[in-house]
Amino acid sequence: MNLFSISQLAQFSGVKPHTIRVWEQRYGALKPERSDGNTRYYNGDQLRRLLNIVSLLEAKYKVSTLCALTDDQLSILIQERKHGHVNIATEYFVSQLIAAGMAYDELLFQELFENCIAKYGLVQTYTIILYPMLVRIGLMWSSNTIPSVQEHFISNIVRQKILRSIDSLPPPGSDRDKWVLFLPEDEFHEIGLLFAAFIIRQSGEKVVYLGSSVSVPGVIRALKDINPTNLLVFLVRNNLIEDVQNYLGELNNLFEGQKIYVAGNYKLLSQIEYPKKVQWIQNIDSLERQLTFYPKNQ
Repeated sequence: MNLFSISQLAQFSGVKPHTIRVWEQRYGALKPERSDGNTRYYNGDQLRRLLNIVSLLEAKYKVSTLCALTDDQLSILIQERKHGHVNIATEYFVSQLIAAGMAYDELLFQELFENCIAKYGLVQTYTIILYPMLVRIGLMWSSNTIPSVQEHFISNIVRQKILRSIDSLPPPGSDRDKWVLFLPEDEFHEIGLLFAAFIIRQSGEKVVYLGSSVSVPGVIRALKDINPTNLLVFLVRNNLIEDVQNYLGELNNLFEGQKIYVAGNYKLLSQIEYPKKVQWIQNIDSLERQLTFYPKNQ
C-alpha cells in the first residue's frame, strides 16, 4: 500500500498543506492515520478522495458540501459531471486522468482523454492537461509514492494516443524539410519528443524519429545516412551544466545542416550558452512559430 505525507498530497492535488489541514479540521475532508511519531499519513484512497474533491470544486460545489459526502457519493457526482453538459475545467481532467491511471482503468482513461481532445484539440490538450498531469505524476514517481508500473501505464497510454494522432496525418511532400528527433543517451522520457514530432508532422515537414537513448556515434551515423535539414533533441533529466554545454557544442560541430533545436528541462536549458547553430525551443508556441516562418526547401 502506498502511503503519502501531507506535503505529497499537496504536490499531487495542487492544494496547499495548510488548506488540506483546514479542510480536515473544519469539514472532516480526510481522515489521516498517525505514525508512532504522531505524523499524519494518507493512503491511496485518501489521495483519490482529495483528487475528487478538487475536481468537483471546479463545478462550483462548496468545499463544505463535498467534504461531507462519502466516497461513493463523490464518485456519483464525478460520473454525473463526466457525462453532463458542463464546462469541464482542466483541473478536473488532470485529477481524473491521474485517478484513472492509478486504478489501471484504461477504459476510463481513454474516455477522459477523448473528451479532452473533443473539447480542446490535441495541441491544447497536451499544453493545458497532459503536460501538467505528467509533471504531477513525475513528482509522485520521483518521491517514490507511485509505483513505476503505474507511471509506465499512464505514460504508455499517452504515448499510444500521440502515435495514433501522428499516424492519422497525411504524408509530407517530397520537397519538405527533414527533421531528425531523438533523446540523448540515458534519456528515456519520450512524451515531449513524440508530441514535438506530431507538431512538426502536422506542419507538413518530414520527421525521422530515432527515439530514446541515442548515443553520439548513433547520431553521427544517422546524420550521414539521412542528411537532415534540422535536428531536435530533448533534454529531460537534470544534468551538469558543463556536460550539457559540451554535448551541444559537440552536436554543433558535427551537424552540417541548418539548425539544431533543443527543448525540455526549462531550469537546465535556461542556464546554457548556446552555440551558433543551436536554438532553445522554450514551449509549443515557439516551435510552431519556427515551423511557420522557417524558409522551406523549394
